[in-house]
Amino acid sequence: MQLNFDRRVADSLPSSWVDTAPAALRPYLRLARYDRPIGFWLLGLPCWHGLMLARIGQGLGWIDLWYAVLFAIGAVAMRGAGCTYNDIVDRDLDARIARTANRPLPAATVTLKQAWLFVAAQAAVGLLVLVQFPLPAIGVGLAALLLVAAYPFMKRITWWPQAWLGLTFNWGIPVAYIAATGQIDFTVLVLYAAAVCWTLGYDTIYAHQDVEDDALVGVKSTARLFGDNSQLWVAGFYGVNAVLVGLAIWLSAATPWVVIPYTLYTAHLFNQVRLLDIENGDQCLAIFKSNRTAGLLLVATFALAALL
Repeated sequence: MQLNFDRRVADSLPSSWVDTAPAALRPYLRLARYDRPIGFWLLGLPCWHGLMLARIGQGLGWIDLWYAVLFAIGAVAMRGAGCTYNDIVDRDLDARIARTANRPLPAATVTLKQAWLFVAAQAAVGLLVLVQFPLPAIGVGLAALLLVAAYPFMKRITWWPQAWLGLTFNWGIPVAYIAATGQIDFTVLVLYAAAVCWTLGYDTIYAHQDVEDDALVGVKSTARLFGDNSQLWVAGFYGVNAVLVGLAIWLSAATPWVVIPYTLYTAHLFNQVRLLDIENGDQCLAIFKSNRTAGLLLVATFALAALL
């Protein structure tokens, strides 16, 4: 069955600084999604959430700034490694979907061997970052490899790959928290559960760009599962997220002043729901990208609580 390949190449590979990079580097930059930096933010921001939550009532110090920088570097390296690995596993599927058909592996601008070497190089950078943290955090961080390895297969076996992505993308919360405190407690588990709900919401929105092609090739997603009820489900996920974030704030005995950035955070989430039109792929992408702002508002919430 013929898929919708009449989109322009520019739709599959949005114009970015990557297009001006040396030609030999472009396929690797695209494998790691340097042309789509929102993923770096969505992987790195939960690390900052966990770090800031750990410091509520204690104040922030130089070690926290150092950890924040390390988590940013690690997010870039590991998101790139994860995307490259995902493309290796999905290379045959990607060739059959309009939005992904021009990725480097299906387009044959890199070989499979080169892609695996690139995965190893990026993972090595991530490991160098991880070993800068205390030993308990290193152990928790390494456990994420199981989640990363299984993720590309989830859309083949379950309608809820977005839930697995939530578990994976937000693993930085307990890693950061244990790096700062040396322990895992109920408060950080609540925040982790909240973040999984956040990811379920924003990645359901993202998946609505591909529902037609996904149906044709047999790829499962919450967007396909929820269909026309997706807006209601996203509202539910964001609602649970808001409640759980509020519970984490309450458990941490944060200053009442955090109600200001927390209110802005929740308002931003529900504005996404208000604007959502699942039939408009461009709008779905724009709403998905706006979660960088949501994540930064939550960083501000916890940072304010740590400083006051």
